Amino acid sequence: MDTEKMGLAAKSAERILGIADTNTKNRALNAMAAALLEHADDIISANETDLANGRQNGMKESLLDRLRLTPERIAGMAEGIRQVAALSDPIGEVIEGSVRPNGMKIQRVRVPLGVVGIIFEARPNVTSDAAALCLKSGNVCLLRGGKEAIHSNMAIAEVLRGAIASEGLPADCIQLVSDTSRESANQMMRMSRYLDVLIPRGGAGLIRAVVENSTVPVIETGVGNCHVFVDRTADIGMAADIIFNAKTSRPSVCNAIETILVHKDIAESALPVIKERLDAKNVEIRGCERTRGILGDSVIPVTDEDYATEFLDYILACRVVDSLDQAIEHIAAYSTGHSECIVTSDYFSAEKFTASVDSAAVYVNCSTRFTDGGEFGLGAEIGISTQKLHARGPMGIRQLTSSKFIIQGDGQIR
Repeated sequence: MDTEKMGLAAKSAERILGIADTNTKNRALNAMAAALLEHADDIISANETDLANGRQNGMKESLLDRLRLTPERIAGMAEGIRQVAALSDPIGEVIEGSVRPNGMKIQRVRVPLGVVGIIFEARPNVTSDAAALCLKSGNVCLLRGGKEAIHSNMAIAEVLRGAIASEGLPADCIQLVSDTSRESANQMMRMSRYLDVLIPRGGAGLIRAVVENSTVPVIETGVGNCHVFVDRTADIGMAADIIFNAKTSRPSVCNAIETILVHKDIAESALPVIKERLDAKNVEIRGCERTRGILGDSVIPVTDEDYATEFLDYILACRVVDSLDQAIEHIAAYSTGHSECIVTSDYFSAEKFTASVDSAAVYVNCSTRFTDGGEFGLGAEIGISTQKLHARGPMGIRQLTSSKFIIQGDGQIR
């Protein structure tokens, strides 16, 4: 990986993209979406190579699902780009302004971060999502995906680079690191001369490595150890539907739940209904002794490690709790700060849960699977930030901006 060459190219492209007008950026985005559809067969062919390599290397089916591209998923990627194009341009937006007693006019305006580095793993759609969000927010992106998706990522990046070049923007607004070795990731972590921010998107090991070793400022995206708490006043049918959706609709993603907590007053009636729904997808339940007392020996005894694990699979931990407070304490102990849900009919329980649970997204009576940039009306997303500085939750185009002060005077001196 030639960090000097890529860094210089990124900085050169930054000076052009940072001042590009909205129409130019939108034309480039729409060209990117059209190009994905036009070259879908080529992208799927490259993806089939990655899938074959994944199977040969023993990759789990849930992870193969994260890697797999289909015509429908590519159409979804293109639609995500079009949605980003349709969003209002944040760059140049006046955030606040004032006039000082000496007559100076001060405005704080929204500006791009600059050059954004993104290190991610086996989801090739991240390539197009990240490129679109960065371009609309005026940021050059330097992308480094995992080896599992390298052929897919290269095919997608080539298509996107050609599309933006056709609209007069530098192809180097989007760059993909073709070297997937650990050393290339380490080099990106040391590119403080060129990168303004580094965003890791993937598993706990990747995120921890970037946070602990990067000399570039990091926005930490989250591992998703997410929970649903079934309160004693919950509608059992609603709870079963939410849990089934949040666990099984796509278990390999970060907004899928990994643990359910059930109030003791409703456990005997709720747990059999919940288990019956989960059995349709052969979900393995690992439960506490009270859970096993209700559901029987088909439930595997749970461990503390299970409560702390992001399974990313058809596995669900379960605990019967004595109270709302105990549920909140459990979430505080094991949550990664991503997404949590309470199912309840009690207003005061909902209010206490949302006030007390310290996660990026807290739900009342709806699935955690909605923690997504598109579902929140942000277009695509760069990731779900679980930290509290700069950005938290789904990171859309506004979360990829900073601000600067513009001061206008008529000769004032201090």
